[in-house]
Amino acid sequence: MAAVFAALYIVVALSPLIVVAALWLKGDMTLMHETGTSVAFAAYGIIALQPVLVARWKWVERPFGLDVVSRFHKYMGVFAVVLLLAHPPLMAYGGQGVALLTTLNQPWYVLLGKALLLLLLIHVGLSVFGRALGLTFEKWRCAHNAAAVVILGGVFVHSLAAGYDLGPTPLRVLWVFLLGLTTFAFVHHKVLVPRRSRRRPYVVVGIERETHNVWTVKLAPPAGEKIYDYHPGQFHFLTFRRSADLPVEEHHWTISSSPTNRDFISSTIKESGDFTATIGKTRVGDTADVQGPFGRFCYTLYPEDRDFVFIAGGIGITPVMSMIRHMRDIGSEASVLLIYANRTSKDIAFRSELAEIESGSRPRLKVAHVLSSPESGWAGESGRIDRDALARLLSARGDETAYYICAPPPMTSVVIAGLRSLGVPYARMRTEQFSF
Repeated sequence: MAAVFAALYIVVALSPLIVVAALWLKGDMTLMHETGTSVAFAAYGIIALQPVLVARWKWVERPFGLDVVSRFHKYMGVFAVVLLLAHPPLMAYGGQGVALLTTLNQPWYVLLGKALLLLLLIHVGLSVFGRALGLTFEKWRCAHNAAAVVILGGVFVHSLAAGYDLGPTPLRVLWVFLLGLTTFAFVHHKVLVPRRSRRRPYVVVGIERETHNVWTVKLAPPAGEKIYDYHPGQFHFLTFRRSADLPVEEHHWTISSSPTNRDFISSTIKESGDFTATIGKTRVGDTADVQGPFGRFCYTLYPEDRDFVFIAGGIGITPVMSMIRHMRDIGSEASVLLIYANRTSKDIAFRSELAEIESGSRPRLKVAHVLSSPESGWAGESGRIDRDALARLLSARGDETAYYICAPPPMTSVVIAGLRSLGVPYARMRTEQFSF
């Protein structure tokens, strides 16, 4: 299925070039000019598909995982910018003259193209340096959405006004179709789905403190409805609606409860930013708009896995906890080693529950806590989970072990490098990483 969707994406993204080739359009323009037109056509196809990639349609996300789709969306956006930056010089040196680049004495649609390129470069700069400039994620997202609308509409107008190649009816029909597709995806994602979720909010039925800065929020579905089906380890998007003085923002959080629990669904959230610093102020009776589930970081999606090593860092324990709870609830006989890294013992979430599951027989769980800054008297592992630590802790694991890694990006990179040096193939590693 993944290969089918990948092929479909390529076909739609390159559809302008495919139609041009099918029409066998010939002109008296230079090769450089034709190349400039071609890169613009390809960029339009890619840009039109950008909202489709992140519209959170399950049939798009399911084969890959939303984290993979989101990263692909980012990389293709950068690629489209490169193509659009190449378009003006290719057109200028392909016959339209250097004045196309150096003067403002140009038709309105050329000036529009220049303005769109400037907006693109500003947007790229904010995406790269926004955090250093103090731009919050929510403000960046609003700017990103606004820029996307302006750029998509502007590119459509510019290309129709400036592109003599769009004279044939099939190309104009395709241009309108691509604009309609991207508009529908945008409206579906930003208007229709949020409106539907807001009409059917979940209700906060519990708020529990797990550590000094980690909270578990329990949510029940609207009256008369059931919790949506999900796999252990998946995540959802939540928009909390609380007292008037608390912010209203959408964030994605892992589901920490087990799918076997049909009374509530929970997320365990760490105070790590401006918004999450207020999570402890959530109260029973508050509501939340819910969209989910998403993700493929779930052992149930890999039925060939029998022997497990879960490696979690800090709040990365949440999907792992969902999977371990599910294994306990169904009486799984799986063998599980959990390597759980924290700074100090007070940062360990679910410590007593993990110990309780470890003392049982199903699953066959062994927990190895690793502290980077242990208190005096700590008798367990200390330091970082590097190659040497992995070699000690994994000495008894077999070749069929599956490794599930959920940690901050620097730790994930070190763990993957350590596992590779120990001979673990990438095919036996499961990760989920987000760039937004």
